[in-house]
Amino acid sequence: MVKVFKTDVLYAEEVRVIITDILQRKPDLKVTFDLEDEDKIMRIEGDFFKAEDIFFCLKEQGHSCIELPIDLHLIG
Repeated sequence: MVKVFKTDVLYAEEVRVIITDILQRKPDLKVTFDLEDEDKIMRIEGDFFKAEDIFFCLKEQGHSCIELPIDLHLIG
């Protein structure tokens, strides 16, 4: 499963804190950020997780995110 989120995260230091928090809760996930993208994209891969859990983790760190739809026809 892959989910992509638009975030309001701006700095690499914040990314490290957020990734550490998510991985403490769900160590089987792979979390990456693209702060160079205008939407400050966070991509999460894993067998099973809920978008709501990710929203909560970011909210606890003072940030927000919005899940973006993925068009599988564009991948490949």
